[in-house]
Amino acid sequence: MADAFKSACPLNCWDSCGFHVTVEDGKVTKVDGDHDHPITKGKICGRGRMLESRTNSPERLLHPLKKVDGEFVRISWEQALHDISLKMKELKETAGTTSVLHSHDYANGGLLTNLGQRFFNCYGGVTELTGSICWGAGIEAQSWDFGDAYSHGPEDILNSKHMVVWGRNVARTNMHLYQKLQEAKKQGAKLYVIDPIFNATAKMADRYFSIKPGMDGWLAAGIMKEMIRLGLEDRSFIDKYSIGFEDLNELLSSVTLEEVAEKTEVPAEVMTELAIVYGDRPVSTFFGLGMQRYENGGNTIRLMDALIAVSGNIGIPGGGANYANRQVGQSFDGDALTLPERKMAFRQFTMMRQAEGILTAKDPEINMIFVTCGNPLTQVPDSSRVREAFASVETVVVMEQFMTDTAKMADYVLPVATVFEQEDVYYSSMYHHYVNHGPKLVEPPGEAKPDLWVWTELAKRLGFEADFDFTREEFISMGLGSLKEHGITLDSIRVSHHKELPIDMVPWADRQFKTPSGKYEFTSAEAFRKGSESRLTLALPRESKWTDQERANQFPYTLLTIHPLRSNHSQHYHLLKPEPKAKVEIAGNIAEKLGLQENDYVKVWNERGEMKGFVHIMKKAHPDTINIDEGIWAKFGGPVNNLTSSRESDNGLGSTLYDCLVNIEKI
Repeated sequence: MADAFKSACPLNCWDSCGFHVTVEDGKVTKVDGDHDHPITKGKICGRGRMLESRTNSPERLLHPLKKVDGEFVRISWEQALHDISLKMKELKETAGTTSVLHSHDYANGGLLTNLGQRFFNCYGGVTELTGSICWGAGIEAQSWDFGDAYSHGPEDILNSKHMVVWGRNVARTNMHLYQKLQEAKKQGAKLYVIDPIFNATAKMADRYFSIKPGMDGWLAAGIMKEMIRLGLEDRSFIDKYSIGFEDLNELLSSVTLEEVAEKTEVPAEVMTELAIVYGDRPVSTFFGLGMQRYENGGNTIRLMDALIAVSGNIGIPGGGANYANRQVGQSFDGDALTLPERKMAFRQFTMMRQAEGILTAKDPEINMIFVTCGNPLTQVPDSSRVREAFASVETVVVMEQFMTDTAKMADYVLPVATVFEQEDVYYSSMYHHYVNHGPKLVEPPGEAKPDLWVWTELAKRLGFEADFDFTREEFISMGLGSLKEHGITLDSIRVSHHKELPIDMVPWADRQFKTPSGKYEFTSAEAFRKGSESRLTLALPRESKWTDQERANQFPYTLLTIHPLRSNHSQHYHLLKPEPKAKVEIAGNIAEKLGLQENDYVKVWNERGEMKGFVHIMKKAHPDTINIDEGIWAKFGGPVNNLTSSRESDNGLGSTLYDCLVNIEKI
């Protein structure tokens, strides 16, 4: 007999969709959209639908595994928990708790993913990862400018006269914003897309502008120069609610529009056109996550923020610098779940540089790595260095559902449950402001266990059982504690399936910013406090013809590694039919220059590594641009991060994945 249930998507995605899940004879048989969800309204993407395949896959890990003489053997949970806890006790007594590294990412949402942090804090504090491969530089940048990174509510776009989608293919990564763009266009709003690749979102634009990768901040500077020349800036906002504009104006005066056009490879008249657009308020701008994945990435986002501030599109309906919406995550009581006060020792590596951290750590060295919610052997830059680092550590524990590239490197692999096999609540910090309920619908297969069960059993063996002596319901209620006054409880979410969180739909409308000055800061006091450049600059990518001509001669093409269409990062590649193969997308001028044809087998390389794949010629892309989708596993030809650098962005909290020059040849 088939039954239908409302549920929610756990994937780390903009949309955080509501689900309608069919269960038959104790098995999930179909995942569809929940038509009653106020934002996603029954429409979901293929990645969400594929969670049925992920749950039922015959490749699921069903039992704890231990590597013996280079091969995995099945062991009992009792042995796995005994071995791991014994090792952790030993390290705590001999080397200290920071000899353990908790390597984590954001593969899945869910309020209770925070309980891993609780476990390691109660253990005494370990070496943690900070920053983000994905969006860290931009979060830090907006924190310097505004005091935090907030976006407008989804419905507010209908107040816009103009919409600028900058470096973001919402048709691929944010389908419900794509629908809102269509709705706003029908009401008369104009859509402009700025991107190196003519993507599916660009196809619906009123105007598309191609730009050289990594030069988005320079384009913002050029637009601001023209706004000021034409007298289109919002002097009232600048004078009353900002500081540091004089520094910005001085910077803009130091460069000519012709120089900006030369470096961005965008005609000067386009900057004039966009200056007029931004002066015709309200203009909503939607940032992608790729523009800050360069060494100049934080500064790039700050220049784009500055454009939106100069044009008076901050704190008004239909405006906004829409990059992230941390109001959503801040609605929950994270400290109640993670117990930061229990942390007695502390050390950090950046997520991008974790391999270097592992290989160079002293006092103590890293003796154990615990991987949760991630696949660093595929996703972390400079993959060969990551492999070397993980191989150097005595004990690697991976909590996983499948034998990923990272799991293959482990000494212990612990099989864990999927979204439909445990209860949690889910939300996104990137687009909408609803929290969704995900009930437990089926039992985990084999001996797979929820993460909470693993943490609780280890806590028992390590002497802090009382900190995990709570039911799953009690833990969820802890995280929702700060929302109780708004009528949001686990019981109420179970009944309604989703709840609207109490956040500002138009952030900064009161012009009260969270910066040290309380104003928008073109020159940042927080940056100065952290020892960084407080003023905006016209910084360039590290790997470009402008900064390293010799390198550019050897590796003349810019490599992008955008989000795949059918997988959430590396999570679904092994489930795809037909079996995936590495695709190397190239601009038309590269194909013409090198005589490459569709489906030619090619090698892409630089001094860090190489990758092979099959050519696809992009119909319209900025000259000298190559794209290889990120996330593909080694057995399918990846990872593309064999080519990327582990350097950090200018503000230290983001990756430089796109700051990458390569060469290409037919094999």
